[in-house]
Amino acid sequence: MLDTSARLLRLLAILQTRPDWTGPELAERLEVTVRTLRRDVARLRDLGYPVRATPGVAGGYRLGAGSTLPPLLLDDDEAVAVVLSLRTAMGHTVTGIAETSLRALAKLERILPTRLRQRAAALRLATVALPDQVATVDPDVLTVIAEACQGSQQLRFGYRNRDGEPSSRTVQPHRLVHTGRRWYLVARDEDRDDWRTFRTDRIDDPRPTGTRFTPLDPPDAAAYVAESIAAAPYRFRARVLVRAPAQVIAERIPPSTGIVEAVDQESCLLTTGADSLPFMAMHLALLGHDFTVHEPAELVDELGTLADRLARAHHASTAGRP
Repeated sequence: MLDTSARLLRLLAILQTRPDWTGPELAERLEVTVRTLRRDVARLRDLGYPVRATPGVAGGYRLGAGSTLPPLLLDDDEAVAVVLSLRTAMGHTVTGIAETSLRALAKLERILPTRLRQRAAALRLATVALPDQVATVDPDVLTVIAEACQGSQQLRFGYRNRDGEPSSRTVQPHRLVHTGRRWYLVARDEDRDDWRTFRTDRIDDPRPTGTRFTPLDPPDAAAYVAESIAAAPYRFRARVLVRAPAQVIAERIPPSTGIVEAVDQESCLLTTGADSLPFMAMHLALLGHDFTVHEPAELVDELGTLADRLARAHHASTAGRP
């Protein structure tokens, strides 16, 4: 049996793994009696940890929110996952998050057991980050938006479109979506009476107006953003039937570039966009699979131009070969 101090830490760790536990479940996990469990719960409360108890047959225990942060007890894989996540966040898209992540990482690595510190060091030494010049977002902006989404509060902010033109927007915020490179707000634009996506790095001084609302037919936020940024902002929008499984093409087309939908086991529909038809034609050719363009007609003509150019290059390059 564990001693009292070790048992209290174990009890805290178990309480953090799910919202509710019955007394007998906890006692069995700790290999103690229910009476001993009650004394351990009382000790945690004396230390400032708000362990809530519900009496009765269906009652049990849960770790509530309080003024004291309980020790975060992680198993080996969880500890390494946190280290890796903090390392990744150091080069991410939120302003100031690198410094905050570095401080948290330094604290964590100081208390890691030797075996885990070695695993974390191996990950650090073997990983090289590719620099990215994507615009970062003020964390205060994300916090204000997130709270407005959660509380269904109308939001007003300044916004710059892709050409840098400023405007004032009043919206009903729905969800924040992170694509890996950028953050987007999905919201109902009240002036336009329609759903819109807003790049959060273009949002300025968001403020709740104090007006609450009831969401009206909100879309699937992730799918809405994927469709919006994959094709809508571009001059040309293409729908292409690709003769390859959806999973194969999805591995080559990130959600921020195109939407891949399975047609059957051997083909899929790709919806994508670009400002340049030659770029789009070459991009499709580099997929390495046969395809048929459904739209636009201009892309079909561009494919013909590209095919003729490649045929001439092939002819010129093989002329005179034995």
